[in-house]
Amino acid sequence: MKRNNKNYLLDKISSPSDLKNHGEEDLIQICEELREFIIDIVSSNPGHFASSLGVVELTVALHYVFSTPEDKIVWDVGHQAYGHKILTGRRDNFYTNRKYQGISGFPKLSESEHDCFGVGHASTSISAALGMSLASNLKNEKDRQFISVIGDGAMTGGMAFEGLNNAGMERSNLLVVLNDNNIAIDPSVGALKEYLLDITTSQAYNKLREEVWNMLGRLNHLGTHAQSLAQKIEQGMKSFLLKHSNFFESLNFRYFGPVDGHDVIYLSRILRDLKNIPGPKLLHCRTVKGKGFTQAEKNQTTWHAPGLFDKKTGKLIKVKSEGPKPPRYQDVFGETIVELAEKNEKIVGVTPAMPTGCSLNHMMEKMPERTFDVGIAEEHAVTFSAGLAVQGMLPFCNIYSSFIQRSYDQVIHDVALQNLNVVFCLDRGGLVGEDGPTHHGVFDMAFMRSIPNMTVAAPMNEEVLRNLMYTAQLNNMGPFVIRYPRGSGVMTNWKKPFRRIDVGKGRMLRDGNDIAILTIGHVGNMAASACDRLEKENVSVAHFDMQFVKPLDEELLHSVFKRFKKILTVEDGALKGGFGSAVLEFMGDNQYNARLIRLGIPDKFIEHGTQQQLYTECGYDENSIYQKARALASRRILSSTG
Repeated sequence: MKRNNKNYLLDKISSPSDLKNHGEEDLIQICEELREFIIDIVSSNPGHFASSLGVVELTVALHYVFSTPEDKIVWDVGHQAYGHKILTGRRDNFYTNRKYQGISGFPKLSESEHDCFGVGHASTSISAALGMSLASNLKNEKDRQFISVIGDGAMTGGMAFEGLNNAGMERSNLLVVLNDNNIAIDPSVGALKEYLLDITTSQAYNKLREEVWNMLGRLNHLGTHAQSLAQKIEQGMKSFLLKHSNFFESLNFRYFGPVDGHDVIYLSRILRDLKNIPGPKLLHCRTVKGKGFTQAEKNQTTWHAPGLFDKKTGKLIKVKSEGPKPPRYQDVFGETIVELAEKNEKIVGVTPAMPTGCSLNHMMEKMPERTFDVGIAEEHAVTFSAGLAVQGMLPFCNIYSSFIQRSYDQVIHDVALQNLNVVFCLDRGGLVGEDGPTHHGVFDMAFMRSIPNMTVAAPMNEEVLRNLMYTAQLNNMGPFVIRYPRGSGVMTNWKKPFRRIDVGKGRMLRDGNDIAILTIGHVGNMAASACDRLEKENVSVAHFDMQFVKPLDEELLHSVFKRFKKILTVEDGALKGGFGSAVLEFMGDNQYNARLIRLGIPDKFIEHGTQQQLYTECGYDENSIYQKARALASRRILSSTG
């Protein structure tokens, strides 16, 4: 289908009101064009792919029936909201999706009046939509509709249940649309998945469901008989549910479904009917993630966010590199935990629905009985790990840095307070790039270092990550955080024999006389390159890789502050309360007098872009480190040249 075809309907849709000008017979073509448009753009501008393809029909039906921004649609997580963005005025600049200073990859309040709630983390939509609905009631706005669109993966989160539990007690125009495709990024797990599968495959239930919908479709034409028919429907549902308990009905939700989430006309009619039913309702839609793109349907995990690909052949396009490429930090974790677990039978792996994302799938394949995917439930993952630890197991709990924020109380109360040996491997520490502020791992060093009993470390390279993992699983190490960034490291020859790292000890990478640079984690490599440039300009730099934010290497710091009056700290984390702040505290507590400059992430939320663009924006890329260090040493340079 060519874009210059005068019958190309999508080009004429710049808002949901334009969509409503079309008859039902046009909706199928609009869905085809919307799916084609997403494939066309995302193939050359990578983003979240399969999720949005799977809800094309649902997206069109929702905007065809409801009227945003007056009605509110909250997209849980937001991976699936590309179609929503395209239909709500962002079609022409969708090519900037996830690009630096372009539109966000997630719904965002400041971006569009049709984005009613900022999202990015799972399981939040029901609570948000309920709050909006009850606020509308308080303002006597009776006709507005509030819709939460949540996947079966996100429904496993405890917060989703909390929202359902609360919503069942309230009278509100809340509709929860359960987008059930049996997968989050990896296949869904847990009892809820099995329950939804039972509902979907139950012949008795589906027969009753068809009868219910047939009767509902005639309600508007029945006049005085409508009430008795409605009662008959209710009696039939209750009779069935006495034999087949319905989880959602038990929470006072009126349950409808399961329905075909790819039949746009049928969906539109159902949604129109549901608008007229008061109280909390749940519509169960069965969809296929990656629908309409063969490769994405077959390999949904890979095609969640596939990168560049050929839209005609479906072949993934790999960026060519010269020579061996260093591994991703997550793969170093994945391979190393298998090696350690083979030697230490106490080691178990835990992840909240991210086995592929964090590479725990390596251990899952080899040791499934010792690897636990607990669903999108970070709080549970932490306390579950604490339970394992108190019984003598040694859990490696791998959670993205931005997601560990959701379980901070559990980290403090259930792990640190009891001084349990749980190893927190925090993937995606620092600025992650195109996913933006909801996913940047900015705060972990600041909030973890404030917790008693906690060890907090950050490796500069793959070999150090490997050895920190080895160290953390030794006897009686207590709570232990290892945070590392998204992306590749710097070493190809990293699989060396394990060695213990002394906890709380840094290392001097190069000696010098003019200034000292203290770094933590992967940014040390950028600082090392800056030091090479400074050396060529006769600026003598001492560079120290501190390795630990807590405990700090105080012996090393005493030595540094006694020798240097000009010190630079660099971190891929929040400056407020982070590594540089820890060094400042040491300086103040010990009454040292030095000029100390801190580089890191400023006190604001950083938007999306490539990691390199964001490092530069925040002022701690290689060139920024070089410029700051050079300026700090400028008096010495002037005296030696003038």
